[in-house]
Amino acid sequence: MSASTKTLLIELFTEELPPKALRSLGESFAQTLAQSLHKAGLLQAADLQAMNAYASPRRLAVRLPRVASLGQDQQRREKLLPVSIGLDAQGRPLAPLIKKLQALGLDADQALPRLLRESDGKQEVLLIDVQLPGARLAEAAQAALEQSIAKLPIPKVMRYSHVDDKGQSQEVKFVRPAHGLVALHGDEVLPLGVLGLSAGRTTLGHRFHAQAPLEIQRADDYAQTLEAQGYVLADFQARQDKIVAGLKAAAGADQVVMPQALLDEVTSLVEWPVVLQGQFDQAFLSVPQECLILTMQQNQKYFALTDAQGRLRNRFLVVANLASKDPSVVVSGNERVLRARLSDAKFFFDQDRKKPLADRLAALASVIYHNKIGSQRQRIDRLKALAEAWAPAIGAPVEQAGRAALLAKADLVTDMVGEFPELQGIIGQYYAHHDGEAEAVAQAISGHYHPRFAGDQLPGNPVGLAVALADKLETLVGIWGIGLVPTGDKDPFALRRAALGVVRILIEKNLPLSLDQMLAKTLAQFSGVAAVTDQSSEILAFIQDRARAYLRDQGFEAAAIEAVLAECPNLLCQVPARLQALSGFLSTPEAQALCAANKRIGNILKKSDQESAVNDFKPGLLSEPAEQALAAALAQVGPKAQSATAEGNYTGAMSSLSVLKEPVDQFFDQVMVNAEDPAIRANRLALLRTLHQAMNQVADLSRLAA
Repeated sequence: MSASTKTLLIELFTEELPPKALRSLGESFAQTLAQSLHKAGLLQAADLQAMNAYASPRRLAVRLPRVASLGQDQQRREKLLPVSIGLDAQGRPLAPLIKKLQALGLDADQALPRLLRESDGKQEVLLIDVQLPGARLAEAAQAALEQSIAKLPIPKVMRYSHVDDKGQSQEVKFVRPAHGLVALHGDEVLPLGVLGLSAGRTTLGHRFHAQAPLEIQRADDYAQTLEAQGYVLADFQARQDKIVAGLKAAAGADQVVMPQALLDEVTSLVEWPVVLQGQFDQAFLSVPQECLILTMQQNQKYFALTDAQGRLRNRFLVVANLASKDPSVVVSGNERVLRARLSDAKFFFDQDRKKPLADRLAALASVIYHNKIGSQRQRIDRLKALAEAWAPAIGAPVEQAGRAALLAKADLVTDMVGEFPELQGIIGQYYAHHDGEAEAVAQAISGHYHPRFAGDQLPGNPVGLAVALADKLETLVGIWGIGLVPTGDKDPFALRRAALGVVRILIEKNLPLSLDQMLAKTLAQFSGVAAVTDQSSEILAFIQDRARAYLRDQGFEAAAIEAVLAECPNLLCQVPARLQALSGFLSTPEAQALCAANKRIGNILKKSDQESAVNDFKPGLLSEPAEQALAAALAQVGPKAQSATAEGNYTGAMSSLSVLKEPVDQFFDQVMVNAEDPAIRANRLALLRTLHQAMNQVADLSRLAA
């Protein structure tokens, strides 16, 4: 690389960028530019780590150290044409080859001795080694900038008119109107242009604190100049760190409720963050705190505060975008706006409680679940039947499970959920308490939505578990049954989340419910819905796939998971214990030999025409000592393994197999399975079949053979 390396800075100055997309826009802008310059040979791979990506409400920028002004020449092997197209029978170049070489700036006669021949797997092709001149920074940076803008993850493109330096108007498409471009290599301006803009060294600072243009003298001065003169913290993470520190300092002994999404959004809204605190009337604390917190977060982008026990305090924190001379004016304005918002929430809460959840069931008939499946009212009848059916196995009172399922969706027609859809279930629990419903029923109304995301808690009581399983399986069977199968990253009905929820509930709560039977019971509830077809086998495989991923996350090996699921595809509650037992067995010296023998037995049985002819072997037909010894060992091990498996003692079942290694080895060394006598052959196959079944009580050992 050329020794002439300097810091490169490129900034695109715009109108306020969409806050929820700012972080990804900034990262994409910087990464694409950096990778493009690295590919051009102007930036070393080691220097990529020293890149600074900047993103503030009105700018995207990147600073790259040690960028060369001129890259080294590069050798490259160019694939030209098939030999049959490029050369005639005498080896002279044909027109297509001449044209191809000219495009590379080469003379055909001079290039002919340098041509190489190589097979591409289908035919012989011509190649040539060419030396490409090193990239020049101005051209490479222009291409990189254009590529970076083209690849930005823009949520929605705007069209606007822009008047360029020559006074000519043109239509531009970008995420927001762009007003300035800075491009510096050290202290020199790079002649770049994009979106109708020509690069310079001038930018703007804070909209209110620094209205005069700022001149960036050197690329390395960018962040410092913006902060010192422009009242802008350009670095996204540095700005967020300052916000977090300010929030914690203002909170004192209280805890700040600051979800990452809200932090990112607020960081994207401010250039010069200043944390202020306000208060609201304590009377609003009679409203469920989830409602108040959502009101503050979603409507106003405020941060709520709780005490050490998690109870909401009647004060809040706001991140302003300027250092006001009189912060009390800013605080009082925000308090006034929040008071109106909280008044709305209190009104919704008071109005909703005037009508019990049970009286809202009729209104669910007008809430369409899906036009091919029906309304939410029809749906809760299915949920009720399923929750009641599974309640005994879960340990939930049947009546309470049915009641919770009946009321589970009633809060969908409340004003509070209409305003805050995120509160469905949560606000239903509050209203159930108000209506005098049983505590288990109230908890289940909220709990049946869990787990809502990876790592989320499960429903907290058996009634909630029953309704949650009903809700998730009804969704899977109904939505999948009308053909809305998840594809790629598209899963609008969250079927993957529903399937994982079923897996986690069955495994973590150790529920002895069989997947195939549950799917059959769920499908029966759609008997009057013609659009829903039976897709149980596909849904079962889909749930098992989620189980595989879940179990891998728990640290189990993929091969062991497949071995256990092959023998236990429906009772997921047994799978972890079987895997633990299998893990212990595989650490024994006999394990690999028995796994290999099991695979060999399976192959023999698959190939044999006699496999299904005889189910039980006859001891009287066992003439060879080795097969008699195997039968004797099997007579002891088989019942023991079967009994241990039935009792859930999978470790005991697996450990009992160890004694089979020697008689199995001797059998295959000394006994010919495919004997000429059909009766002897069938009897030996029956012996192997019995052995195969005994060995695979816990898992299909053949899947673990090396």
